[in-house]
Amino acid sequence: MLDRRGLLKAFICSSLAAAILPSAMANTQGTSTSAVHGLRKPKRLQAGQTIGLIAPSSNTWEDQEIYFAMDIVRSFGFNVKTAAHLFDRSAYLAGSDQDRASDLNAMFADDQVDAIFCLRGGYGSPRILPYLDYALIAHNPKIFLGYSDVTALLNAIYTRSHIMTFHGPIAKQSFTDYTLKQFKSVLFNPSSSMPLADVPPFEAAPGQAELANRLTTVANGKASGVLIGGNLSLMVKLVGSPYEPDYTDKILFLEDVEEAPYRIDGMLTHLMLAGRLDKVAGIVFGKCTDCEAGNGPSFSIEHVLKDRLGNLGVPVLSGVMIGHIDDMATVPIGAMATLDATHQQLTLDESAVL
Repeated sequence: MLDRRGLLKAFICSSLAAAILPSAMANTQGTSTSAVHGLRKPKRLQAGQTIGLIAPSSNTWEDQEIYFAMDIVRSFGFNVKTAAHLFDRSAYLAGSDQDRASDLNAMFADDQVDAIFCLRGGYGSPRILPYLDYALIAHNPKIFLGYSDVTALLNAIYTRSHIMTFHGPIAKQSFTDYTLKQFKSVLFNPSSSMPLADVPPFEAAPGQAELANRLTTVANGKASGVLIGGNLSLMVKLVGSPYEPDYTDKILFLEDVEEAPYRIDGMLTHLMLAGRLDKVAGIVFGKCTDCEAGNGPSFSIEHVLKDRLGNLGVPVLSGVMIGHIDDMATVPIGAMATLDATHQQLTLDESAVL
């Protein structure tokens, strides 16, 4: 373990290296760099690869859930390499901060590991941000996948290491047909342009109409920009930190779970007061799962979104398939996308993997 002075020195060196190295790598390895905005792309997934499995936040209640996650990963034809501390537990954390960070660093450093999947979210990923080796990660771009609490890691690695990361399924879940299709479209068989997080098809019939997956245009318009975002509460936790992404001209996507409308109101207001929402090109809000109001008087989530986001002067669309839901999209953080809120479409404008 580093002492305080050693940790500060490592933090400064890593920051300088992460800032300098990507530009140099863009000149020498242009085939692995986005021509649009200079981020390095990882290689695509294919059967036979080795997936590193880590628990960077919380752990499962029982070991059998970890073995289940390993079987899910193997079901794609992958090999599984488990992190050294994958089975560690310390209350609501999957072991110590240093050990969880060490597992993530080790997976990026391991040449035998082709991609890294997170076991689950939960709580704790912001605690390990100071211990990550961003220069090492920058040198070894790999698919890094997860959502919820993993949002902090996805955006910090995108920001500090200048590689694309992926907001999508965790290993500890079964994939629906929709989730599998989106997962494969982005990570296995990418194209230069594809619909992203669009709602699943619904077969209309007399007396039946779609209810669960309706899209709402909060503010009309069309804009293009690089995707950043994830879980709203985690994006708020990054504000003012050296791991926060730049919001300028970005398409910001957000989602959350088990937050009352007043709390969604408060977090969006925080982003507004911090000047972040003044900078974005557009906003996509996915699902707010189990976000009931409780017993007191309350606005609805729909009202909160229209009130907080409807007058920013940028396109805003809500209801897309991003969030704590069974049918979920895989969203590349750092990739160019176009949001057409008027016609209720989000389009990925580039392949996010090689």
